[in-house]
Amino acid sequence: MKSLCFLANKNKVIRMILKVVVDEQTYPISVPEEIISGAGDFFNKIDRDMDNGWQMSRDWVDNPNQEQRCQIVGDKMLTAMHNDNKQLMVLLSAYVLARVPAASALHIDTNGEMLETELVVG
Repeated sequence: MKSLCFLANKNKVIRMILKVVVDEQTYPISVPEEIISGAGDFFNKIDRDMDNGWQMSRDWVDNPNQEQRCQIVGDKMLTAMHNDNKQLMVLLSAYVLARVPAASALHIDTNGEMLETELVVG
C-alpha cells in the first residue's frame, strides 16, 4: 500500500494522506484536496515568516530550503499535537503536501533537533 493515498468518500471529496510519525507512532493525517488548493494565503504566510531565516534548534538558517521549511513545519505540528489542535495539524499537513506533492511521510524528531526531522518522498 502506498503511503500517499487518494481517497474518495461518498461525497466525492478527494483526500490526501500524510503520515506523521512521532516517537515511532504513526498518525495518518487526512487532508481534503480543497484545503491543499485553497489555503494558498496561509501557506504563503508561513513561507514569508521563514523567508528572513529561522532558528532551527541550535542553528540559524538564513534562507531555509524546502526540506528545511518542512522540518520547521514539523516542529509546528509537534506543538499542534501537544495542544490537540487537529485543525492546525490538517493545515500544516496540507502545507507539506502543497509544497512537496510527492511527500508521503514526515518523521518528526522529538529530541530538540529540528534538522533531524525526515521528509519522506515517494
